[in-house]
Amino acid sequence: MKYIYIICSLFLILSGCKPSKITINSKKPKDSKETWYTKDYKIDTVPGISLDKWYIQNKKKPKNTVIVAVIDTQIDKNHEDLKEKIWTNTKEIPDNNLDDDHNGFVDDTQGWNFAAKKDSYVVWGNFEYIRLIREFKNKFENKTENSISKSDLSDYKEYFRAKKKLEEELSYYQNRLKSLEYSTKIFPVAKDSLKHYFPKEDYTFEQLDSLYKIYKINDKTFRQRRENDDRDLGAMIGFLMFRLESYETTLSEVIESKIQTDSIVNKNLNINFDERKFIGDNPNILDKGYGSKYISISKAGHRSFQDHNTKVSGIIAADRNNNLGIKGIAENVKIMPLTISYSGDEHDKDIAMAIYYAVDNGAKVINMSFIKEFSLRQKWVTEAFKYAEKHNVLLVHIAGNDASDVDKNPAYPSDVNFDGTPEICHNFINVGSTTNKLNENFVSVFSNYGKYNVDLFAPGNEIYTTAAGNTYKFDSGTSLAAPMVSGTAALMWSYYPKLTAAEVKQIILDSGTAYDIEVIVPGTEDKKLPFSQLSKSGKVLNVYNAMKLAEKISKNKK
Repeated sequence: MKYIYIICSLFLILSGCKPSKITINSKKPKDSKETWYTKDYKIDTVPGISLDKWYIQNKKKPKNTVIVAVIDTQIDKNHEDLKEKIWTNTKEIPDNNLDDDHNGFVDDTQGWNFAAKKDSYVVWGNFEYIRLIREFKNKFENKTENSISKSDLSDYKEYFRAKKKLEEELSYYQNRLKSLEYSTKIFPVAKDSLKHYFPKEDYTFEQLDSLYKIYKINDKTFRQRRENDDRDLGAMIGFLMFRLESYETTLSEVIESKIQTDSIVNKNLNINFDERKFIGDNPNILDKGYGSKYISISKAGHRSFQDHNTKVSGIIAADRNNNLGIKGIAENVKIMPLTISYSGDEHDKDIAMAIYYAVDNGAKVINMSFIKEFSLRQKWVTEAFKYAEKHNVLLVHIAGNDASDVDKNPAYPSDVNFDGTPEICHNFINVGSTTNKLNENFVSVFSNYGKYNVDLFAPGNEIYTTAAGNTYKFDSGTSLAAPMVSGTAALMWSYYPKLTAAEVKQIILDSGTAYDIEVIVPGTEDKKLPFSQLSKSGKVLNVYNAMKLAEKISKNKK
């Protein structure tokens, strides 16, 4: 799965809520593994978002409940930490097969699933560049750039960029599939070969390496041995070493990887596979009337897709008062689940329709923890962004997990067109990921970055949160950093409802913590830059500072 600016300055603020610039403290952090991101650096020496500090000091009561739309996968709506936090459409009568509130969605009592049909749902879908190739193949194939009109030139270039991407990805995954097919066949043989040395199969990589040096008869690569179907003892030891390096240590894990890779080759990357035929809508028309009321579907024989949204939503809204699991960032908040994601890239149609739904049904914040490299119908999404801006709704999006500079490499959806034109809207925040290590490894190795197209960072490494099946898990990704910002925006609006979306955005950016440190640039071995150069604000989300600044700005509006 793969996701402006207010003119007036908000820098003149009370001293108690100025964005702080931190100098590194050599004292060893007092780190709590499950809650590190809630800590305050000055108090706990942990580079969190100062959430605990705000809750400890706050004596006020929130003024209203804020709806946060989470555009994502399905959700585990019955999770113990979320079941009381799911938004309910009170204007709709459940299960009467009527559109009681006349919003174009029948029985949408708890959101909507745009990636489903009745009680079944999409598991695999194309990557966006496959859709783009299918769209423009007849128009541009075998054409030269000189024969293309100026108005079609941008689409022409995207078509051939998409073709190049397909060639690269298809080559990689076809080779990976071949390796996994070989691995499923050879795994039992390799295990049996080492029974004499490790009857309990309790070997380590170091032990295998020592044995390999004794028994190897050549220096062939894994691929060469795969092609030759080598089965000597040295080859079998080398095979198991390769599997350990790949973090697939059991046959069942290898089989699961083979199944998924086969689906990537034959569905995600297959120009003749089109998941919209299952949904039954016309993907070329931006309209309602498709999808399903079911936001949590469990169906035999179908891969579950409830985990991602459940993780994201827990960070924002997990019940703070039930003494279970975790505590969400915002207390007076409801989650509006809007499903558009599966294994593949999200449709621009679904992104746009979900945004319109969220705005029309009362959401103040829209969290989008998904991203893709291409956008076939970007104009639809752009218009939806502007619609959200017009209705004072904040959009929060992930920077992405490709360790890439998104100032140079397109990543959608975005508030820019990547053509040098001005930003589309002023209500969009793009969020990168940080770790709990305040050193050169502060920025997550996977996180995208960009001085112009990433607004700020938030914790996204080893985050403990709610997960599908009424469980809790650790996970990492910018997908977990974005809801930190969404939850903070909801918290601000629950206390200061008169703030505009542009003000909420600017408050979040201005009030962050600026760390005076050089960090390794993601995607490089050892290239370092000042942390301040990897995002527009140069800062990390700070809830305490944001709430203090929101209070100041709100008072000045009266």
